[in-house]
Amino acid sequence: MARRLAAGTLAIATHNPGKLVEMHDLLAPYGLATTSACELGLPEPEETGTTFAANALLKARAVASASGLPAFADDSGLVVPALGGAPGIYSARWAGPGRDFVAAMTRVERELGGKDRAASFVAALALAWPDGHAECFEGEVRGSLVFPPRGLKGFGYDPIFVPEGFAETFGEMEPAQKHRMSHRAVAFRKLAAACLGDAG
Repeated sequence: MARRLAAGTLAIATHNPGKLVEMHDLLAPYGLATTSACELGLPEPEETGTTFAANALLKARAVASASGLPAFADDSGLVVPALGGAPGIYSARWAGPGRDFVAAMTRVERELGGKDRAASFVAALALAWPDGHAECFEGEVRGSLVFPPRGLKGFGYDPIFVPEGFAETFGEMEPAQKHRMSHRAVAFRKLAAACLGDAG
């Protein structure tokens, strides 16, 4: 039985502005006050896990322990089977310290060459408490890659990813539409059902 989250303030364990907006939008209907690791002045822990779930749990537990608040963390990335699953858990690192995702998308295109363009976005969402207890849920959206990148509404690799059944990239979609169907939304529905009360 998953632990339920009581009302109160939840710390979102990210310094990524795009992820912060998306996570805040997902949490808003549940009446939870939110703050972020950035607002709390907490550093980003080194992501030493070998899976999305391990890194999400690592980040959530670090922020919960440091802040004394329940913490919500995500680890997510682009998985390209033709590249052996890369960039995968290294999706942010492919963008370098300056978070240059234009360069990262160019690298994906270069390494992919004429190989199959099937891809998926995977997200793991972790919820951790200051006592060390944590829950983790995963979501996936399958699709394909397009080049050159299209759209300016998303972040990260959104401009090259077209989800199955759609013609637009995540970068071209209105944020509300993307947030309803994204990998993060799929994982969040599982987390909400297990750990959160009814949406307000």
